[in-house]
Formats: sequence, C-alpha cells, structure tokens
Amino acid sequence: MQRIHATEAASISELKKNPTKLISEAHGKPVAILNHNTATAYLVPAHTFEKILEQLDDQLLEKLVYQRLHDGKKAVKVNLNDL
Repeated sequence: MQRIHATEAASISELKKNPTKLISEAHGKPVAILNHNTATAYLVPAHTFEKILEQLDDQLLEKLVYQRLHDGKKAVKVNLNDL
C-alpha cells in the first residue's frame, strides 16, 4: 500500500475542474493528486517548493564543505580584500 505524504488529497478530475479552488482550500498545505487512489503528484505552494529547493541546496553545500574539510589538503589563506 502506498503512503500518502499529505493531509489533503484530490483526484485528477478535481484538479482539472478548478485548480485555483483546490490550491486556495489547501491553505498552503501540500495536496496529493490521486489517480485511481494512487498518488501521482503532489501540489505544493510555490513558496514551499522554493524552501524545499533551498534546503536541498544547503544539504549539497554542507556535504561539499564536509568533504573539503576532510580531504587532507592544506587550507589556503585568503584575504577578502584581495578578491
């Protein structure tokens, strides 16, 4: 059985009928879009999607920083005024 990662759900037919109403009634929460009772997509507000992307970018940067801190190379001293 598939797990739905939203408290709100709507069918694709409901989405087609009135997408604006569906978005406004969700009050900023994600909506699972169902096709034959299976989640096929999630509808999230733009600001939520942007936050998700920022979090993913932060995680990638954190991983890169951790790798560089532990790669065994000597640190290079940099003066910000010289950049």
